[in-house]
Amino acid sequence: MSEATPEGTAEVAAEVTVGVGARRAVSADEVLALVAEVLREAGLTGSDVAALATLDARAAEPGIVEAAERLGVPLRAFGAEALAAVPVPHPSRAPLAATGTASVAEAAALLAAGPGAGLLVTKRKSARATCALARSVPFRPNEESAAVRLLPPGQGYIAGQTEPRTPPTHHPTAAMDTHAHSDVHDLRHHGDAEVRDEKLIDLAVNVRTNTPPDWLRERIADSLTGLAAYPDGRAARAAVAERHDLPAGRVLLTAGAAEAFVLLARALPARRPVVVHPQFTEPEAALRDAGHEVGRVLLREEDGFRLDPAAVPEDADLVVIGNPTNPTSVLHPAETIASLARPGRTLVVDEAFMDAVPGEREALAGRTDVPGLVVLRSLTKTWGLAGLRIGYVLAHPETIAALQRAQPLWPVSTPALVAAEACVSRAALAEAEHAAHRTGVERAHLLAGLAEFDEVRAVSAAEGPFVLVRIDGADAVRERLRALGFAARRGDTFPGLDRNWLRLAVRDRVTTNRFLQALDQALLMGGT
Repeated sequence: MSEATPEGTAEVAAEVTVGVGARRAVSADEVLALVAEVLREAGLTGSDVAALATLDARAAEPGIVEAAERLGVPLRAFGAEALAAVPVPHPSRAPLAATGTASVAEAAALLAAGPGAGLLVTKRKSARATCALARSVPFRPNEESAAVRLLPPGQGYIAGQTEPRTPPTHHPTAAMDTHAHSDVHDLRHHGDAEVRDEKLIDLAVNVRTNTPPDWLRERIADSLTGLAAYPDGRAARAAVAERHDLPAGRVLLTAGAAEAFVLLARALPARRPVVVHPQFTEPEAALRDAGHEVGRVLLREEDGFRLDPAAVPEDADLVVIGNPTNPTSVLHPAETIASLARPGRTLVVDEAFMDAVPGEREALAGRTDVPGLVVLRSLTKTWGLAGLRIGYVLAHPETIAALQRAQPLWPVSTPALVAAEACVSRAALAEAEHAAHRTGVERAHLLAGLAEFDEVRAVSAAEGPFVLVRIDGADAVRERLRALGFAARRGDTFPGLDRNWLRLAVRDRVTTNRFLQALDQALLMGGT
């Protein structure tokens, strides 16, 4: 018969430990069926189990003792006080009232696994038992990607969940605050700084992975034979105009959307520019660099970070808003944004991520009936061209002419022009649409995983290729994630957010599952 070993014996870090909570008279078959379930979810077998662990008051329970015997592993017992000191991700009131710990299974599994332990599978329940699976992963600050060791390939934190859950519907109110800017936010900090010079799994940059596709690489490579000639943007400009059913005079090609913001700040007169935040910080930085005093409209979490047009000052003569907005991922209704248009006002809408929205619903690109409308698009995110720098502006011909006068000669390189023409072709648009649908599925999976954490609150109305989450002490969590091999985008550089926010790029399911496991460990490491 397996003997319950006393608390404090040496733990085995290489194998997994199974925590079990049970009611009296639970059968060994019920315990073993639940153990088998969590092992399957993690892609493991009984031979991977180092120990069974439980509350000392249940260590003599015949069903648990027999389950350990049949598994051929020792049964470890922990006192209620020791278990109560272990933070668990899924607390419950019933075990807390009965035993003093909010989850016997999770706490016992983590305690038995030892320092640095993380849950492979969180608490699962049957009629009379609960079960959780943990493994210790030594903390290695200099390791390139410790997180990839947390789970076998293809397995995940939300083990066994094959279909993403639908995110809850959010019904915000319309109130918000208007503030003048301060300098407490680093407007020049961008996601690439989170991964520069380090080998981390990247959830900080919103560029789609596995891009550019091979066909686009080939088109760009073929263009290199023409580098001796000066760039000629006519074909690319015409292609972008055709893509949006506009005359070419309404299109300006730029070295990414970032250049367009600089042109707008320098070329257009603005007496009272206003930027709607939280959003991409480059528009405000460019306006301030050009000598403008910038007003801010701060959207609030309690309102779902949604826009109320009435919050924008009536005398604002230049208004900037993103749609879907970076970093909140909120997609504002097109007509709500269009209602901001006024005579004498320039309305700038950053649609850099609109092609990641299926059907590009709520897009204003191509509209000519909204006075003062300026739409910015980027081709760098969906197509993986951040290093090539290509985007464009859609606006009234007079505005386009003013921006063009502020541009240097030949601002867009020949390879970037070739890429622009290729990325607005019908075949490319169909590929982007497919990618947008896939992103939606993967985003729902990420949101479902984040919903498993009581400590994490996500902006559930996300429609872009990223999500915004709030975690108390997110700045510290972010550093622990880095040590585990994952880069997340800090949120405190966005006006309207603070150190408790992170932005997470949507990735494939395997990467997301591994990230969720790393997040679980990062939260436990900090006692959050």
